[in-house]
Amino acid sequence: MLNESFSEGDYVVYPTHGVGKVEAIELQKIAGHELELFVITFDRDRMTLRVPVPKARKSGLRKLSTRIVMDSALSTLRGRAKVKRAMWSRRAQEYEAKINSGDPVSIAEVVRDLHRNANQPDQSYSERQIYEAALERLASELAAVESIEQDMATQKLEKLLAAA
Repeated sequence: MLNESFSEGDYVVYPTHGVGKVEAIELQKIAGHELELFVITFDRDRMTLRVPVPKARKSGLRKLSTRIVMDSALSTLRGRAKVKRAMWSRRAQEYEAKINSGDPVSIAEVVRDLHRNANQPDQSYSERQIYEAALERLASELAAVESIEQDMATQKLEKLLAAA
């Protein structure tokens, strides 16, 4: 089995966990079958994930976003917040789905839509949690794309949001 999509040392995005690093591509014998696996570490969560190479694409594993995609996500932050009138539980599900999609533009929409209330006391605990999860996910990919520290990426995002 030859894998050409990811190499050791590549930074990748796993939709439900964010940015990780391919530490190795190893062959393991599982239930009598040889299986090639991507070994991906997520430093922030102190977690290691093993993804079977044949299932990588189906699982949503992808390379870091291009500069163009990241710029599109950043311009999304400058847009107007779209507040839906649906029940919070329904909106929360939609926000979680967008975060777990791994798509930077969708994640930016969540950050933008929930930021408006970020410093207001009427923001619920669950709104704040979802906002922070989306901000962290977007900042981690921005940091990897721009080769900067994550806290610098977070500051850059917050500055864009404040100016919007």
